[in-house]
Amino acid sequence: MDFAYSPKVEQLRTRVRGFMDEHIVPRIRQWRDEVHAGTYPVSFVDDLKALAKEEGLWNLFLPHLKDDEPGTCLTNLEYAPLAEIMGRVGWASEIFNCNAPDTGNMELLHMFATPEQRSQWLVPLLNGEIRSAFAMTEPDVASSDARNIQTRIARDGDNYVINGRKWFITNAAHPNCRVMIVMGKTDPDADAYHQQSMILVPMDTDGVDIVRNIDIMNHHAPEGHCEILFRNVTVPASNLLGDEGSGFALAQARLGPGRIHHCMRSIGAAELALELMTARAQERKTFGSYLHQHGVVAEWIARSRLEIEQARLLVLKTAWMIDNVGAKEARKEISMIKALVPKLHTEVVDRAMQTFGAMGISPDTPLADHWTWGRALRLADGPDEVHLRAIARAELKESRGTLGNVAAHLTPPERSE
Repeated sequence: MDFAYSPKVEQLRTRVRGFMDEHIVPRIRQWRDEVHAGTYPVSFVDDLKALAKEEGLWNLFLPHLKDDEPGTCLTNLEYAPLAEIMGRVGWASEIFNCNAPDTGNMELLHMFATPEQRSQWLVPLLNGEIRSAFAMTEPDVASSDARNIQTRIARDGDNYVINGRKWFITNAAHPNCRVMIVMGKTDPDADAYHQQSMILVPMDTDGVDIVRNIDIMNHHAPEGHCEILFRNVTVPASNLLGDEGSGFALAQARLGPGRIHHCMRSIGAAELALELMTARAQERKTFGSYLHQHGVVAEWIARSRLEIEQARLLVLKTAWMIDNVGAKEARKEISMIKALVPKLHTEVVDRAMQTFGAMGISPDTPLADHWTWGRALRLADGPDEVHLRAIARAELKESRGTLGNVAAHLTPPERSE
């Protein structure tokens, strides 16, 4: 097994890191200042996106780009280390047109859109001209089980009429968000896995009401995690994505590669936190000794390195499996990284925050923002408990083929006469 990145990937890593250092890192303060002033930093984001596109650092996430589509065609395994670099700055992935939820939406459109849908929505998304949202989660049901979704998508002649309520819909407050992929029930009487469908809803459709942008842990995201009401929202039947009843299957197809992206960005955030922690530990003294000379801080540094390396290897293995055997065969591994990495993310960042003291929870470091997003990821794309349950079920299923073999390794105590 070769653990080295290919020359192609190493070159891209160098280019992405160079772009980050030269163009994105110097803008971090401006980003924060504009967001805190209540505006989305479009003023420089569009300029940086144009520059990234010009340099060929564009749509790096999509493995099946066509010749007439902009971007570099990479496998999930090739893209993963680039996502890690982008994860060092929370908003950087948008600059490369590799941001969630657009990535998952573009994958869905790439696989299932009609020619008209591709022209209207996929092309401008691939070009970075618009952004999009994915509306699945609902406040009134446990949305970690997508079969629970209650939003109604009812056929009415040549149209569909949508009624329901969604929340934590990322990107819906972005000034360039133009379309949502909405998941809801088209046939409540079908079996549990064929009741749902997905449909394209332009943001400016009558009846779409963005109620609020919900803060997460008192953190305000300018792109939004919005609550949205759909009141008799009417769109043409041609806006249906895929077939009626295919919504659950489409949702599963969307989540595999996206979890690689999320997890590698988390590892990038953890790497940054470890770098900041080790620098602080060598600069700051308490009780006459540098922080790293105190055993507890040295242990934090060591454990953080161990855990990051372990997590990265598992995510890269999962990316390799998706590329080679498909997301369906990699289901257990996908759940494993999703249950493991966000927790690692928050733990390493938390250690760094503690090393910095009060400064670590202030806006003077990126740690508080990274910790907040890491904590949110323990719920996004399914809570930890759902993934742990899936892992356990897979293990139990696999063990049934060898059930009884373990008995040969047991040595019961001899009976006394």
